[in-house]
Amino acid sequence: MNHPKPPFPEQQQGVPGATDQMQPRPDHGEQSYKGSGRLEGMAALITGADSGIGRAVALAYAREGADVMISYLDEHEEADVTRALVEEAGPTAYVMPGDICKGDHCRALVRDTHEAFGRLDILVNNAAHQMHFEALEDISDDEWEMTFRTNVHSMFYLCKAAAPVMGKGGAIINTASINSDRPNPGLLAYATTKGAVQNFTAGLAQMLAERGIRVNCVAPGPVWTPLIPSTLPAKSVAGFGQDKPMGRPAQPAELAPAYVMLADPRSSYTSGATIAVTGGAPMI
Repeated sequence: MNHPKPPFPEQQQGVPGATDQMQPRPDHGEQSYKGSGRLEGMAALITGADSGIGRAVALAYAREGADVMISYLDEHEEADVTRALVEEAGPTAYVMPGDICKGDHCRALVRDTHEAFGRLDILVNNAAHQMHFEALEDISDDEWEMTFRTNVHSMFYLCKAAAPVMGKGGAIINTASINSDRPNPGLLAYATTKGAVQNFTAGLAQMLAERGIRVNCVAPGPVWTPLIPSTLPAKSVAGFGQDKPMGRPAQPAELAPAYVMLADPRSSYTSGATIAVTGGAPMI
């Protein structure tokens, strides 16, 4: 399959960015992902499922047979597209907007997902916030705290609420990053939180092993999502991913198989792992 390579058109959007305005448009697996019933009868809660990696994972899970709760902030049109993709595949989809920085909303997400589907088998902590800064002095206290609330605190709230209702066989999958081990200085706050995500994953996997709940993370390299044109300088967007071994960024569809593998009950001895999807770039 031919995937687009930079240079891309120089482009910038306001946060959080829109899929349809991206050139080229991201591939979430709409035409390529074929399911085989690996998650049949299961239910998943995915944060940041309106676009990007989250949309690709929601689509893949649905085509593997899982019902999906689509968690997002306020990007209603984007979330409706994801819901349509899930429903077209056959399973049930619900959307639930709200701010995962708030513990009460995270607890409501877990409660409503469990009530809607009668079960919760898979939790994917995927939503994230990042902004690019050239100097330490440019990072405000509010920006630093928001990055941690979105990327780390929400993960804690959701895992704490989900573990008691998941039961044996549950799977928690967190989205780390190549920045977990190889921090980009221009993404200092984001990279720091992704290191925390990876560490949290390894510790929680040990804590929940006796309950039969597996905890893993996926560490993407550069991925072509709305986060890129809405948080990076236009020139960086134009060359995004060209310095990696494959000479391009990943498409969201290329991340989905890792999330499916980690959710699959047959991966029953895989816990505490970091699955690097970096196009050949070493994590360390």
